[in-house]
Amino acid sequence: MVGENNLEVLLKTMEPYLNEGDYVFCTINDLASINQAELLFYFREKEGITIAVRKEFADKSKLEYSMIMAWITLTVYSSLNAVGLTAAFSTALAKQNISCNVVAGFYHDHIFVPKKDALKAMDTLRNFSAQ
Repeated sequence: MVGENNLEVLLKTMEPYLNEGDYVFCTINDLASINQAELLFYFREKEGITIAVRKEFADKSKLEYSMIMAWITLTVYSSLNAVGLTAAFSTALAKQNISCNVVAGFYHDHIFVPKKDALKAMDTLRNFSAQ
């Protein structure tokens, strides 16, 4: 299946979905130090390994984090080389003073927003898509 490249189609069909739960970003030095089945994703940086996990797991594992986030998935199957989608929805969120952290998976884009802004972000994305 080939992902969608047309920005207009992507924006009209992005269909945001709010995943259940609270999520946090943490940093660790070694993946072997945690149960990798609990990872939503990880990314290696020179300073350490950034992981995204459920808040409950981070608390149980005594991992530090600075923000509790909600996870929104854009259910449209977007191509990895689509141009403008991230800029468009992040601008719409920024206009509502909502910060976002974006992760592109092979099939979908995933947006992490402060938990307190989850419903406002969903409304913003739905309204933006409907325009």
